[in-house]
Amino acid sequence: MRTAAQISLTITGHTMKKALITGITGQDGSYLAELLLSKRYEVHGLVRRSSSLNTSRISHIFPEAEIAGTASSGSGLFLHYGDLSDSEQVSTIMDRVRPDEIYNLAAQSHVRVSFDTPEYTGNITGLGTTRLLEAARRSNPGVRFYQASSSEMFGGSPPPQNENTAFYPRSPYACAKVYSYWMTRNYREGYGMFACNGILFNHESPRRGETFVTRKITRGIAKILAGKEKVLALGNLDAKRDWGYSPEYVECMWLILQQDQPDDFVIGTGETHSVQEFVDAAFRYADLDRDEHVTIDQKYFRPTEVDVLIADPRKAEKKLGWKARVRFGDLVKIMVDADMRAFGLEPIGEGDRIVERRFGEKWWKGD
Repeated sequence: MRTAAQISLTITGHTMKKALITGITGQDGSYLAELLLSKRYEVHGLVRRSSSLNTSRISHIFPEAEIAGTASSGSGLFLHYGDLSDSEQVSTIMDRVRPDEIYNLAAQSHVRVSFDTPEYTGNITGLGTTRLLEAARRSNPGVRFYQASSSEMFGGSPPPQNENTAFYPRSPYACAKVYSYWMTRNYREGYGMFACNGILFNHESPRRGETFVTRKITRGIAKILAGKEKVLALGNLDAKRDWGYSPEYVECMWLILQQDQPDDFVIGTGETHSVQEFVDAAFRYADLDRDEHVTIDQKYFRPTEVDVLIADPRKAEKKLGWKARVRFGDLVKIMVDADMRAFGLEPIGEGDRIVERRFGEKWWKGD
């Protein structure tokens, strides 16, 4: 197995690689695009056509107002209209791009929403992976394929969870991810494809969707401080998760596809914290009394809950040479500072300093 330092020595002077990212407009997709562009990849992204563009997370690297097929922004990034529900579109883009690496990050990824849209979730999050794998097999079976699997697949299985832990999905989203996981394994074992699963535990950032609980908390705090709202309504505060920092996790995606043999990896920090702990840490950092502002609303509870997720990332640490650097307390500060800035407030600054010290400016200037 090769670490990042060893791999970087093999890239310089080689022909530029092509990568195709589905879900490029999401949190992970935007960070992954930045990472691959910094490694001099030609990056292609799949974007769903809609009446309004959802490219805010990549607008700093793709400033055009239109997505015109393979029109380039001049940065090495190309965007294509496409949808994982349409196998013909997927095949056409695969034939046109002929990528060396595919990162399948697209999904209906909100767990609570998946209970309301189970069929759509299964179609995109589950069958969409099959459409992509089959198009890749027919077009270029030598391509390297990364499937974004999820810790939600473990569901009710006791923690800590590793690559050998049995799946016990507790939501339509998790069921669809389990299907995608096994389809990826089947294409690897049945067709000899370099197809890998990254089983990522919860990972957050200032680019996290606003309806996800961590971002909902930090954005809610910014709204309270800005005088725009007084109350933050949340659901189950007892659920425990292994929370990391998205820019670090996309590096693992890339590392997984640079190995000599395809394999599956659990990625996480090895720590677990409750939603209540996240609330307490964020409100304490912002010097607010959470008892004055936080209420519980039953509509945010899931029909079936996952109580505790905690990663056992020892395989990734050993074989990929990767270990999470941003821990829980740092993550909270990073996200609160970013949302304060987004609402025109002066950030407290500790989170900004953590990111700048550990990653340089590249990971936060676009947030």
